[in-house]
Amino acid sequence: MRELVKATPVIDEVGARFTNQGHAIALVGGSVRDALLGRLGTDLDFTTSAHPDDTESCLAGWADAQWDVGRDFGTIGARAGQWQLEITTYRSDVYAPTSRKPEVAFGDNVVGDLRRRDFTVNAMALSLPEREFIDPFGGLGDLQNKVIRTPSTAEESFTDDPLRMMRAARFVAQLAFTVSPDVVAAMRSMAARLAIVSAERVRDELVKLVLADQPRLGLMLLVETGLAEQVLPELPALRLERDEHHRHKDVYEHSLTVLEQAMSLEPRLADGGPDLVTRLAALLHDVGKPRTRQFAGDGTVTFHHHDVVGAKMTKKRMRALRFSNDQIDDVAKLVELHLRFHGYGSGEWTDSAVRRYVRDAGPLLDRLHILTRADCTTRNRRKAERLRRTYDELELRISKLSAEEELAAIRPDLDGQQIMELLEIEPGPVVGEAYRFLLELRMDHGPLGEERARAELLDWWSTRSPR
Repeated sequence: MRELVKATPVIDEVGARFTNQGHAIALVGGSVRDALLGRLGTDLDFTTSAHPDDTESCLAGWADAQWDVGRDFGTIGARAGQWQLEITTYRSDVYAPTSRKPEVAFGDNVVGDLRRRDFTVNAMALSLPEREFIDPFGGLGDLQNKVIRTPSTAEESFTDDPLRMMRAARFVAQLAFTVSPDVVAAMRSMAARLAIVSAERVRDELVKLVLADQPRLGLMLLVETGLAEQVLPELPALRLERDEHHRHKDVYEHSLTVLEQAMSLEPRLADGGPDLVTRLAALLHDVGKPRTRQFAGDGTVTFHHHDVVGAKMTKKRMRALRFSNDQIDDVAKLVELHLRFHGYGSGEWTDSAVRRYVRDAGPLLDRLHILTRADCTTRNRRKAERLRRTYDELELRISKLSAEEELAAIRPDLDGQQIMELLEIEPGPVVGEAYRFLLELRMDHGPLGEERARAELLDWWSTRSPR
């Protein structure tokens, strides 16, 4: 527990303030677990016998700031210097059989509180101010052995909160732990109970899993236990498919590999990753294949237009999980564009085609670069190297054209106001038609200059049939 020395002053002060007013308090959960793993952050979680009003009284005049957005769940938040505190009354959250939200009930002792927590590695506490280590369910041993177990029976734990089944997969992805057989069995038998949990809570756990260091492990557990059928049914559906080249991996394995390869390329992004949009696009890029599979006469399999179908499926699934509109649009656009590069061949694209590639990708271009590169999972080294060199060449062409033409912000040589003035027309659909005409010229020929653009537009206008 040497890590806790970093937080010693604030821990001791919190302990003293609560015990001086007759309340028990302990550092608990993820804070204790992370301290034991040598990765304590600045977020500290406490459990206490004090109810929210009493907690506010104990913190009054000491904390730099307080907030009570979690009051209904017994939680009061506070900030003290660099430390963010969440102090929660001993509690027992239980789902009624048909409820989508837990019913909050306060408890009266720390062991009872720990018993109601999700996993033994999160059911350890350090009582304050005496700093007695409390581990009634063997969490320390499970932490050493890297095992996910539940303090009570797995069935009881998942009945109390079905989202804990998702959380088990998330911890596997974050910590590379294994899950005890009884927990796996309970996840498998109770997977359908996840349906009572709100889509937003499920989404948040899925996001944490996908952004973890080893999301493949967590995703495989979701598929193995049937939870994926409740959360992301498009993923297990891929296990039945073979890709169109009959390579060594089925589409499910291929998709997980593409995800991992995309993660390895995230340092190419401006913020260096991890990047949710890129990872979701990598995971979902082939979800359209099951619906588009066709068998040719010679026994080969095709998946024509799986990119377009997959983009529509991606939007539908992400909407169901309550992702933001921007996230939905970005991931679906990448899924739709992930095959575009394969029309490049060995460099046959014209500059016009390269411009369109950049225009269609827009601000997602860097992510599309990553997804396209990650989508190569062939074991044929010669083929993989050829694809890599070809994409290097495309990126070089994009870079050169961008430097010459400000490619990332491609617009016609005339704006809407200039179009209306030149053609002497009012705002309306015709202005957009003229704008698109000039944009296509810009794509085909590069910058035209204002004089030539005016001439081309007038020529187009003179031959345009009135509607």
